[in-house]
Amino acid sequence: MKLATRQIAKPWGRADLPAPFVNRGADKVGEIWFEPPSGPALALMVKYLFTSAKLSIQVHPNETQARSLGLPGGKEECWLVIDAEPDAVLGIGTVRELSHEELRAAATDGSIEGLVDWKPVQRGDFFYIPAGTVHAIGAGISLIEIQQNADVTFRLFDYGRPRELHLDDGIPVARAVPYSSALHQRVDFGEDRILVDGPWFRLALTGDAGMQLAGTGPLTIIPIEGDVSVETADGLVTAAAGECLAIDPGAHVEASSGARLLIARAS
Repeated sequence: MKLATRQIAKPWGRADLPAPFVNRGADKVGEIWFEPPSGPALALMVKYLFTSAKLSIQVHPNETQARSLGLPGGKEECWLVIDAEPDAVLGIGTVRELSHEELRAAATDGSIEGLVDWKPVQRGDFFYIPAGTVHAIGAGISLIEIQQNADVTFRLFDYGRPRELHLDDGIPVARAVPYSSALHQRVDFGEDRILVDGPWFRLALTGDAGMQLAGTGPLTIIPIEGDVSVETADGLVTAAAGECLAIDPGAHVEASSGARLLIARAS
């Protein structure tokens, strides 16, 4: 099935969206979500993010931590940068290890902004973000995010914007440590590569629309370039860049010549 698109307004979003997206009326669109048009939610969420200002400095809990707080599940995610302005940065991890007491103090007095590790980025940077990682997305970036489908974000700092912070929940689940370089890849969009192989999902960059990934649930196909089509009981369903499909593994899928696809599946 083709997933429905939903535009989410954010204070750090953009009024002008890059092609093929069109702003449907929000002042600033920060996120575009892909969701089933009906029925239950999928195990994975796919989003595009577009930024004109920094996102909050934040953290997500893992499965165990989330359930201890009465939440349905934790959240691990990954980012593939598809466009970035020359001075764009992502904040991932901290420049040194911080205790929970130091992290709370820094979030309270604002010095956390200088303790986050702001990394220069460009198109093709890929980062896996484990639960507990202190992180933020900077301005001037377009990226695709694949994540566990849990709407659980604890804001630690928001640059004075009038939004709620979540220090009591966020500090205990945070691991304020330097980010492991092993979780960063530089991606050539023309090559085939496994980007993530568990523990919560698998993700590949490929031109092979028929690629099978082990795991559970449907395959999610996100065309970056070109288009893809799949035969279903209701007829032929197609998707191009800016769209997303969720299909049964083993379905007959074809991609256009030169297509580049992200294919994801829950582990």
